[in-house]
Amino acid sequence: WIGILVLYTVHKGQFNCPGGGLLHSYLLVLIILLASIICALSALVYISMQGTISNPGPRKSLPKVLYTRLLLYFPEFIWAVLGAVWVSDSSVHCEKTVINAIIWTVVASWVIIVFTIIGVLIVFDPLGGKKTLYLTDGVSRNLESSQSGQLLYNVKSSATRVWEKRIRLLCCCIVQDDDHRVAFTSIAELFRTYFSDTDLVPSDIAAGLILLHQEQDKMESCPKEPEEVLCHSPSSLMTADLDVELENAAHYMLFAAAAYGWPYYIYTSPFTALCKLKGDCCGNRPTDSDITGSDRHNFHFGSILKITGLQYRDFIHISFHNKIYEIPFFVALDHKKEAIVVAVRGTLSFEDILTDLSADCEDLTLEDVLENGFVHKGITQAATYIYRKLINDGILNQAFTIAPEYKLVIVGHSLGGGTASILAIMLRNSFPTLKCYAFSPPGGLLSKSLADYTKHFIVSVIVGKDLVARLSMPNMEDLKRRIVRIVANCNRPKYQILLRGCWYEVFGGDPDDFPTELDGRNQEALSQPLLAEESLMVQRSPSYNALDDESHQNSPPQYPHLYLPGRIIHIVEESSSRRLCSSDIKYAARWSNETVFSSILISPKMITDHMPDVVLKALNSLSQEHGECLSCQTR
Repeated sequence: WIGILVLYTVHKGQFNCPGGGLLHSYLLVLIILLASIICALSALVYISMQGTISNPGPRKSLPKVLYTRLLLYFPEFIWAVLGAVWVSDSSVHCEKTVINAIIWTVVASWVIIVFTIIGVLIVFDPLGGKKTLYLTDGVSRNLESSQSGQLLYNVKSSATRVWEKRIRLLCCCIVQDDDHRVAFTSIAELFRTYFSDTDLVPSDIAAGLILLHQEQDKMESCPKEPEEVLCHSPSSLMTADLDVELENAAHYMLFAAAAYGWPYYIYTSPFTALCKLKGDCCGNRPTDSDITGSDRHNFHFGSILKITGLQYRDFIHISFHNKIYEIPFFVALDHKKEAIVVAVRGTLSFEDILTDLSADCEDLTLEDVLENGFVHKGITQAATYIYRKLINDGILNQAFTIAPEYKLVIVGHSLGGGTASILAIMLRNSFPTLKCYAFSPPGGLLSKSLADYTKHFIVSVIVGKDLVARLSMPNMEDLKRRIVRIVANCNRPKYQILLRGCWYEVFGGDPDDFPTELDGRNQEALSQPLLAEESLMVQRSPSYNALDDESHQNSPPQYPHLYLPGRIIHIVEESSSRRLCSSDIKYAARWSNETVFSSILISPKMITDHMPDVVLKALNSLSQEHGECLSCQTR
């Protein structure tokens, strides 16, 4: 608006030309129209800042202002069309500077309109008021008539279709077949179930995560009880075992990282990777290795060679084939450890994301394995695909024919770590001495019986507050419950929470002590949701089962608890010192158990701690530190 006002003021006396009157009228009306829109937006901002998240009373006039702004779209659109017509009119003969200024104004108007429409399409909820039909438990018991039941079924079906359309739109660039359609429906049903019982918008969730992070930091700053410190004191036998496994994990993490191919190699060496790959990528593809799938210019295989340090002849099979439930992997001979390594790639494509999100549970039944149980559906199907390739295509037979005395080791990071774990369970009977290293695997992977069974041959490595290692449907339900509780009971306006939270995340400092309605309430009262909480929950969520012990015991959980595989090594930052262009971080590692990862921790590092380069850096640091200690002892 200021820019157009300046243009109008500067060129005010230059409209005395054929067609100039139309352009003058266009600018004048546009200034008035934009001023009206700015007033409406200012009113929207002011009214939105009133009250708290759970107290919408002071914002009751907001819909009227919102509809006023919506009505202003029509004259704005019509005037933009007229401006485009007038500017392109050949009968207009004004100065070139004036025409260019008007063209700039017309283009700016269309950019604003287009971006506004895109924004509305992104945040608009097609279900709207239909969410109120997800009734509370007390009312839903009265839904005995077929008409009411059909109405509720139609609403749920509509919600599933909305989520399915969103997923299809996001995945519009990939070829879709029957497997994709089944996955879309399954994922849409999962999202519908998870989001149907809350009345939270994205900014509410952001405010909740900020509050949870600050609350979590305050709890971590409290001194620990002596008993809690003592329980983490490891025995010398466990320490020796840990050192051996850390050394092995650091070695095999190279293979797990190499499975990502050129994206990982270029990410870790952005300035030199392309130059190093140039010779290999322009050379001929090796004929000794069995390579399937697309690898244009030999980029992937060249990167794998550089990262692992292996030779062409060391690779038995490499698959770059990637579809939903079918992920890339390679089989190679590791002469240093005398092992046949099966490395499975992690998430790197839309198809991999769909495999991750196919989070339904299914039974895993294997012969001669008593510890059958629930597993992650999508990851299990990916493991089944690789199992069939290894066994039915004779890939492992070929490998053991070349190196019969070698042991079998299966590795992977993230999705690859989860797939490697289930693949190890499938191959355990045929190869009793196999070992599996799962780096940052998904948390919701195996039922308790299967997780206990895998402690004999799987080692999971988790760094810091890794989000993926804590991802499971019960943990997500718990996070939703915590967000609803802390957001609903905070007495500060949302904009204050977001502004102070952004300052805290960027510049640090002491966590804000936001007053809440929870202050001063006794323990018994805290076991029941407040009225403010209930206003944000459209129905009684499965997450509230944890608040009601009796109902939780008498009814089965909606989502069964799934756990991380095998024994768990948890690596945490012990200390860190920042320099001008780098940071020196000291890590500590200890054996942990699955209960430590039963809750999602909010932190700026919850994503970066999952990255393969961070995991490899932490393992190399610990392995190097252990080597220095051994050399000091020998002296």
